[in-house]
Amino acid sequence: MKRAKRKARPTATVTAASGQDSGRLLAQQVGNALKEHGMTLVTAESCTGGGVAQAVTMISGSSAWFDRGFVTYSNTAKEEMLGVAPDTLEQHGAVSEQTVREMADGALQYSRAQVALSVSGVAGPTGGTPEKPVGMVWFAWASNDTVQAACHQISGDRDAVRAKSVQIALQGVLNLLNGIAKIA
Repeated sequence: MKRAKRKARPTATVTAASGQDSGRLLAQQVGNALKEHGMTLVTAESCTGGGVAQAVTMISGSSAWFDRGFVTYSNTAKEEMLGVAPDTLEQHGAVSEQTVREMADGALQYSRAQVALSVSGVAGPTGGTPEKPVGMVWFAWASNDTVQAACHQISGDRDAVRAKSVQIALQGVLNLLNGIAKIA
């Protein structure tokens, strides 16, 4: 399945805010938009550990628009569950544009969904490097004909980075859907 490649958006610095209420509101908006488009969602998560899927399934009736979620915390899981190429992980690492694009593509391939989101980052407080500091999180959003990627540098502790990552991931789905014509 071929998708048009788009350039990654510039890295944005984001300060984590309170999470659960805004996450729930975003999840509800995502659900409404997916229903309007006649589409379903699949998630492929690493640093959020299923947090996006949790936010989505907190919404009553989400089974109508949420297909499944993959939690692929290890590189082996990314390879086995999503088909991320070992060369991609070796050359670029788990926290990279290339990896999240392959995660989103794999999530679409191994599900029945039409829209995918993927997230991989360094939540901290350990694991950061000068090239990939704590708080660096890569996201990708894909549909059958497009894929978008963005990197955010998120401040705060581990919980704040993970919570803000869930919000950014959900907002990205809304942004992607805004660019897709609605099914009549």
